[in-house]
Order: sequence, then C-alpha cells, then structure tokens
Amino acid sequence: MKLLHRYIFVSVALTSLAAVGVLTFVLLIGNVLKDLLSWVLAGQIPPDTFVHLVGQTIVVVISYALPMGILTGVLLVLGRMSSDREITAIRASGVSVAGISAPIFFFALLSTGVSLAVNFYYMPRAKVAYETELHDAISANPLSFIVPKTFIRDFPGAVIYVGEKHGAEVYDFWGWELDRQNRVIHSARARSGHIAYDEAKNQLVLTLFNVVGETHDLKDPEDPAKVRGGAGGDQVTFNLSLDKIMGGQTVRVKLRWNTFTQLMTEWRRLGETNPQMPAAERFKERIKIQTVIQEKFATAFSVLSFALIAIPLGIKVSRKETSANLGVALVLAMGYYLATVVVGWCDNQPSLRPDLLMWVPNIGFQSLGAWMFYKVDR
Repeated sequence: MKLLHRYIFVSVALTSLAAVGVLTFVLLIGNVLKDLLSWVLAGQIPPDTFVHLVGQTIVVVISYALPMGILTGVLLVLGRMSSDREITAIRASGVSVAGISAPIFFFALLSTGVSLAVNFYYMPRAKVAYETELHDAISANPLSFIVPKTFIRDFPGAVIYVGEKHGAEVYDFWGWELDRQNRVIHSARARSGHIAYDEAKNQLVLTLFNVVGETHDLKDPEDPAKVRGGAGGDQVTFNLSLDKIMGGQTVRVKLRWNTFTQLMTEWRRLGETNPQMPAAERFKERIKIQTVIQEKFATAFSVLSFALIAIPLGIKVSRKETSANLGVALVLAMGYYLATVVVGWCDNQPSLRPDLLMWVPNIGFQSLGAWMFYKVDR
C-alpha cells in the first residue's frame, strides 16, 4: 500500500509541477507582452531591470497557475492510469477510490499551504516591488516616451509623431488633439522642437518652432471643408502629462497587493471609532478588506476543490490524450475564475456580503466533486 501511495504521489507531484511550469510560462509571456515589451523596445527598461521584473512577474502568476496546475496534473495522471486499466487493477485488488485518492489529497493539502504563503506574502511583496521598479525605470528616462517614426498614443487626448529625435531635439513634428470620440479637433506641424521634463508637475514640456496649426469644426470635426487655419507661430509650448503613463509620482498600492499582516492592521484600524469617517463608510471599507482576505483564502483552497473534482473526473473520463485532459482542466478552471469575477462585482455592495460569496465557487465545486466521488466509488 505504501508503494502504491508513493507511486501515485510522485506521479501527481511531478506532473502537477510540470503543468504549473507550463501555465506559468504561458501567463508570464502574456504579462511580459502586455506590460513590458513596449518599454523594452523603446529602450526605457535596461536589460538587468527587465530580468528582475520578469522574476517578480513569475511569483505573481504562480498564484494563478498553481491551482490550475494541480487540476491539470491530477487529470493527466488519473486519466492515463484509468486508460491503461491501472485503476481497474488497483480496485480489483481491494483498494477503494478513497485509498487511491489519499496521496492526492495529501499533495493537494501541501499545495494549499504553498498557495496561502504565495497569496498572502510572496505575491503582494513581488507585485509592489514590480510596480515600484517599473515606475522608477520609466521615470529615470522620461524623454524616451517620444519614440521617432512612431504614432504615440500614450498621452490622453492627443496623438503625436516625430520624424527624427536626437537627444532632447526633435524634428518633423506632427500633433493631433482629439475630442472624447477620438476625432481630431486641432492639429499642428513643426519643423523642429525641444523636449524638457518638468519633474515637479510630472509632465513633458514640448517647445516647437515654426508651428503651423489647423482647427477643425467642433460640431463636425470630420468635415474637411470646415477645417481652417489655427494657432501657430515661431515658438509654441505644449505640456504633455505623464500621470496616465507613469501613474503619478508614486506607486499607488492596491488593496490586494497588501500582505496578510497589512490587511489585518488596516481592518483593525477601520474598526475603531473615527469621527472623520462615518460608520457606514468604515463598514464598507472593512467589507472590501474582508473580501480581499477571503478571496485569497478561497483561491488557495480552490486547490482542494479542484483535486476533489479532478479525481472522479479523471477516473471516469479515462482519457490518455494530454490535449483532452488539458481542455477539461481549462474549462473547469475558467468556470471557477468566472464565478469568482462575478462575485467580485459585488464588492461595492456590502449588504450582499461579497466576502462570504467568495466561497460560493469553492462550495459549488466541492459539492459537485463529492457527488461525483460518491458515484464513481459505487
């Protein structure tokens, strides 16, 4: 029996770790492409900083990859064993499904502990370090936001284009001011200009020379017949705010980026009477903190929920194909996370107790898993 348990434990552990690695890589690539690639191509992030940021991103995505990896690993191992008739042989020798599942539940329990540590300590610290290092790297070279031969759409309400750039000097400048419907209302062209950074106001100061401008009709800006000459001159200055791109002068730490100790400290503080904050508002803020805490707990315990539903499903499906089991795991995981997102929409409705609703997906998966476990064990 010990040999059987060791065999199942090692098989599930190795397969699950491999699945976690693959899922982490996939999520990592998505985050790097979305958040870092543009900064790297623009030369705003040096190579050593890029490596640090990727390492911190790995810690963040593991919190999502771990439950999905355990689910995938259990499905792959049990699906293969069932397809090869190993499960049938084990059960014929008198071992129940509960006996087969014991090492899997033990591994899932260990993984739950790891997930709790990641969710409440390592992930928040890595996320704050990531945002801080990225902010500092971008802030260290604010002039690099102006990339030559590129339509730059990062500044709110504006699109700019620069033909050439040498240090702080730019040439062949084009600029368009947009309305709320992203229609051009003002445009300007200049032969040359100079860029400076105003650190106090966190903005780029763009001084243009020999400017020619055009103004579009505000009611019908897309009608070329209504375009007329606009403000121009020998020297014109524009201010481009960097708050949207850089998030202001400092990094704003979101609630879910706090560690468990920080969350509990803030929760206790809001529990104290404060004449400057009404009781209803304090209750609402406490519910938000409780929702974050319960979400982290529920995500960690989803490992057990996934294991409970994966055991009977892996035995019942009897698929040896990796792609089929990966598809089943993906559907189940997406269903769980979709339910979590739906519950998260209630975080501004404290009367609905979203902190308690965070456990609904777990309860649903565990109930379904228990019923399937009962059916397959009969």
